[in-house]
Amino acid sequence: MSLQNTTTVTRTVNAPAEAVWKVLADGWSYATWVVGASRIRAVDHEWPAVGSQIHHSVGLWPALINDSTEVLSSEAPREMVLKARAWPAGAAQVRVTIEPQGPATCTLRIEEDATSGPAQLMPKPARQAMIHPRNVEALRRLALIAEGRHQDPTR
Repeated sequence: MSLQNTTTVTRTVNAPAEAVWKVLADGWSYATWVVGASRIRAVDHEWPAVGSQIHHSVGLWPALINDSTEVLSSEAPREMVLKARAWPAGAAQVRVTIEPQGPATCTLRIEEDATSGPAQLMPKPARQAMIHPRNVEALRRLALIAEGRHQDPTR
């Protein structure tokens, strides 16, 4: 699926690209930065290899939905493409890219669009308007985790 005509959210991170990648590569941290993910039930040992999955729950207790997110492509430390599922809501393709801007900073980008389920029935501009604020918050969380871990590697 192409992510053409999607809203791209961008954020500068005060940590090197490798620090951001370490957060992405830590499947157990997924629920701390992905808005809507409430807990991680399991992470495949091969994560973030292509085909590996994070088994997560979305929503608020007691209305939790158990599902998974799968790696479609992974190019450390530059890009990860995911297929995020949350049935019955549907599934989405998400691309996270990391571009180094120097030894201690990088630019983080995220693009997302529905690939199946009821959300795909919405007009794309309306769908993107709903996805955008969630991805702004997701990048904020991801950046804060990477910056915090980079400043204190013992965390």
